[in-house]
Amino acid sequence: MATVILKNNLVVPLYKASSPALNKPNQSLHLLFSYLISFREIVVSIMKLPTILFLALTSLSFFVLSCYASGTLSALPRSLLVTSSPKAGQVLKAGEVNITVTWSLNKTLSAGTDSAYKTVKVKLCYAPISQKDRGWRKTEDELKKDRTCQHKIVTKPYNASTNSFIWTIARDTPSATYFVRAYVFDAKDKEVAYGQATDAAKKTNLFEVEAITGRHASLDIASVCFSVFSIVSLAGFFYLEKRKGGISQQK
Repeated sequence: MATVILKNNLVVPLYKASSPALNKPNQSLHLLFSYLISFREIVVSIMKLPTILFLALTSLSFFVLSCYASGTLSALPRSLLVTSSPKAGQVLKAGEVNITVTWSLNKTLSAGTDSAYKTVKVKLCYAPISQKDRGWRKTEDELKKDRTCQHKIVTKPYNASTNSFIWTIARDTPSATYFVRAYVFDAKDKEVAYGQATDAAKKTNLFEVEAITGRHASLDIASVCFSVFSIVSLAGFFYLEKRKGGISQQK
């Protein structure tokens, strides 16, 4: 019995007739069938190779994607110390009240911890109580899917010393309970660290924002002016009509 060695050390047997003589019909037929069987095994083996390679490449691709997937909050070091001026439970009106946010590097960390830090983005984030039954505010550990911090406060270059920013709560901020979080980004704009003004469970130092509701004062003033203008215009119209009627009677 002879063998053929394919790639990947795959061995396929080739069967030969016991006698070298090929003039006898039974030996020729046996040799033909042996080679046909061997050829079939070779074809089947070759056809299996692309499938194996495809499965291997697919598995490798999933492994690579999992390694380079977007970051997660749980994997980020909490290296920033963040504070916000509102007192716990304080209610602030959107569009009117200012809050002061401060952040700095945690000095207890080893030197060089912030060597890759380039930018800090401070955001207003929903507290768990304002996320319940609201999928569009849902917290996800994967940062690209996380919907906790949707309101931008400020973006600044990183500075290890104490930084401060006064922010007027945006007029379109919805009514909810909030806290402040700061993300640190590297030169490739990828999150590398963070800090927040609340604890890990997001239960401390929370404050409320009251959204703008009802008519604004400027709308009331505009409506009053329009009403006065309408009354004056109507009175002027009747006066002119009456005057025209008196002139026509005199003629």
